[in-house]
Amino acid sequence: MELRQLAVVVAVAEEGGFTAAAQRLRTVQSTVSTVVRALERDLGTPLFQRTTHRVVLTPAGEAFVPAARAALEAAERARAAVSPLTGRVRLGVCPGLLADLHCVLARLRQAHPGLAVEVRQLPDPEVRRAVAESTVDLALTLAPGCADEPIAESVADEYTAAGDFAPATGPVTALLPRQDLVLATAPDGSRSTPADLTGLSLVDFPAGWAIRAAVDRAFPGRPVSLEVDDLAVAAGLVRAGLAACVLPASAAARFAELTVRRFGRAPSWQLAAVHRGRLSATVAAVLAQLG
Repeated sequence: MELRQLAVVVAVAEEGGFTAAAQRLRTVQSTVSTVVRALERDLGTPLFQRTTHRVVLTPAGEAFVPAARAALEAAERARAAVSPLTGRVRLGVCPGLLADLHCVLARLRQAHPGLAVEVRQLPDPEVRRAVAESTVDLALTLAPGCADEPIAESVADEYTAAGDFAPATGPVTALLPRQDLVLATAPDGSRSTPADLTGLSLVDFPAGWAIRAAVDRAFPGRPVSLEVDDLAVAAGLVRAGLAACVLPASAAARFAELTVRRFGRAPSWQLAAVHRGRLSATVAAVLAQLG
């Protein structure tokens, strides 16, 4: 079994058919079909069910494709370990999402000086479309339901109404480690957390910001006294004793002088990394600095 065979099978699965896979691999359909048939003979089982109108994975194919994808990603990582990583990654970030973006980029530059990263602001509703249309290579957004109940460790591939594969190249989601939301208050204040936020003056961020969305889920209907579009400004208002602010623990940690008050049943903050199909070495390098 060769990596090239694995790549062909994964391409057929991710693109939803032999013709589209051939276009992606810059070869002809007959070559893709030949490689798949040869691998199926070696394995002793079909990986795809072929009909006139569609191609679907068999149960054996459903088990094989994730393992093949993992093997290809491992090969990319092994190749990157001995070769300088170069190229470009286009990173989309939802507003107010990553307080320590500068730290991530600095670590990435130190680890891979030949890798260029382009960053653009990307509203949450546009994330999956931007990834599917390849206007960005990787997008960071707020994980759905992160302030409520846990969600699965990955988002399953979607299917079209006709029953064909919706390309797994179009958006695949991986979850980054969870952290708590905490209440930041003025320096030297009480560390006890109130039962609710109704009696507090709160500073928050505009609608469309990731922090605002997470806090809205965790504390619906809370009063917002001040609204700003800058984390440092929010911290300044808290430092002056004018308001409190609910923040991800990592964001609150940037302002060591503030008092951090933890909730008894802490709502969570979790980011999702959305990319298209199998991880490239360059996208994997960025994710490694986010994990």
